[in-house]
Amino acid sequence: MTARGAPAVDLDAILAELGQFGRYQVRTYCFILLPIVFSAVYNSQYIFAAAATDHRCVVPECESPPLSWSAGPWAGWALPEEDGGRCARLQPLPAAAGACAPAAFHHNNTVACDAWVYQNNYTIVSEFELACEEWKRTLVGTMHSVGLFAALPITGYISDTFGRRTAFVLTAVSAALMGLVRAFSPNYAMYLVFEFLDATLGSGVYSTGFILALEMVGLNKRVLGGNIISCSFALGQVLVALVAWAVPYWRTLTVVLYAPSLLFAFYYFVLEESVRWLLSRGNKKEAARIIYKAAAVNRKKLSPESIRQLSEDTEITQSGELKSEEKETQKGNEKSDSEPIKNRSLAAEVIRSKIIMSRVAVCSFVWITTTFTYYGLSINSVSLAGNMYINYILTALVEIPGYALSVLTLDRFGRKSSIMTAYIVCGLALIALPFIPSDLHWIATSLNMLGKLCISMAFSSIYIYTSELFPTSARHRLLAVCSMIGRIGSIVAPQTPLLMQVWASLPYLIFGGMAVSAGLLMLLTPETLHQRLPDTVAEAEDIARHPHNTT
Repeated sequence: MTARGAPAVDLDAILAELGQFGRYQVRTYCFILLPIVFSAVYNSQYIFAAAATDHRCVVPECESPPLSWSAGPWAGWALPEEDGGRCARLQPLPAAAGACAPAAFHHNNTVACDAWVYQNNYTIVSEFELACEEWKRTLVGTMHSVGLFAALPITGYISDTFGRRTAFVLTAVSAALMGLVRAFSPNYAMYLVFEFLDATLGSGVYSTGFILALEMVGLNKRVLGGNIISCSFALGQVLVALVAWAVPYWRTLTVVLYAPSLLFAFYYFVLEESVRWLLSRGNKKEAARIIYKAAAVNRKKLSPESIRQLSEDTEITQSGELKSEEKETQKGNEKSDSEPIKNRSLAAEVIRSKIIMSRVAVCSFVWITTTFTYYGLSINSVSLAGNMYINYILTALVEIPGYALSVLTLDRFGRKSSIMTAYIVCGLALIALPFIPSDLHWIATSLNMLGKLCISMAFSSIYIYTSELFPTSARHRLLAVCSMIGRIGSIVAPQTPLLMQVWASLPYLIFGGMAVSAGLLMLLTPETLHQRLPDTVAEAEDIARHPHNTT
């Protein structure tokens, strides 16, 4: 029980005294950013390990081991002209009995291949004989995305129950273990299972690291801190492409990428727990120890009031409000009696509101479009003309100015207009891409980069915009609904390479069409720049009716 009338621990005020982003926070960030970089490695390594590999049929009548990728002159009469014999070869005539001559093969009839020669043996396509089973190759990315979806409740439970640091270290080390086991997979099924487990157990590195980092910086530096983390993730994607370029064989690549993450187990002894989480769990003694340590490292002196709050038996909250025992007791009684009714009435009020439900529908489509286009462009960048590693590196690096643009434009030009512009420019660039002549592949690459820049800008902005559209009473839940539905895009995105079998440019037309549609649909939602965050459904509905209702 707290002392009657005792002041609460005002953590935001204490952080302001410590320094918004002092030496202690910088040191904490240095520890956290390395696993963030590796989280990008975990999330993109399959793009290279399961990359498409060119192949052709083995023609036993005309070649024998050791097989060479380059076919001899016999390819002109043994392999069909349409696809060069990727999945079928011309049918040998029974009368020829294994001869390799033009007269030994049927000129029109083909038979399915039962063995292939691969251009290289770097990926699982050649390792597990996935030629002509493109769906199995793309299924790897889909299973990874399903694992990301499954990770959300698991990571959240561990983080809220056992601490940010525990979740951070556990997910980083779990990813390393799952990745190393996958490197020794004897078959495709085992590889697929551990790709799923890798994402399920290890993808929480980013979210827990993000929370752990931001909970120790001041309010005015959270945008800066968030962008540093986002940029680190982009650099991690660059790292995986560079390592894959140097170590192309997928088994060796997986070991090289994942083995260093085992060292993150030592983070448990060098990284401090989140002060906010400790306070929320009632462990003010440990929280005070960390705050005093941060003050010493930052060479700051806490005020007598802050020292008193940390040393006395004060109530542990983060809002700075005053609460007495009577208020707590009364609040508990009221909550137990009325919470079910309030929850039911709130849900009914949200559902009855056509304005709120239309925003949920628009935001859900926008989230699907964003994840679908963002991950789709990353995955399909390796299929662009030119060096696939350079293409992927450029696609990753262009995210950094996209994040910077979101910071520069959201407060200056407004949330809605900035995000709409990003979607429409992204869509037009991708729609134009298929019409670029093949000999001008640098222009196609530039349009792809422009699309990725704009969708990255939109991705970093929709969290803020979506939150500002909904009332406080239902904000978290409605944001979660949009985000969860948005995962459909990331699950479907790995399958888009299959569309290239129909037309090489078809994925980009779909990405572009959805991006333009998302931008136009935002005409149905209001501008939220300088708007006071709505607390009730009625206030949220009023945003569109009274656009100048500022704080």
